[in-house]
Amino acid sequence: MAANVEVYTWSTCPFCIQAKNLLNQKGVEFTEYCIDGNEAERAKMSKRANGRRSLPQIFINDYHVGGCDDIHALESQGKLDALL
Repeated sequence: MAANVEVYTWSTCPFCIQAKNLLNQKGVEFTEYCIDGNEAERAKMSKRANGRRSLPQIFINDYHVGGCDDIHALESQGKLDALL
């Protein structure tokens, strides 16, 4: 069964683009919430992300992975595939 992957992004954010590229390279389908300038959506994301407001914020099956550096660290440690 495929994991439920959700990514909160800002359309011009280079870190968001890098994180999405990693997921795309792995063939992972994900739901993207592009929250450009939408403070209400950012507040909702921040609540889910334990107060983190930076973008991207990535969730796999409601587990908060974190941002771009976090998902790339999981990949380099060989731990990302197990979550997916």
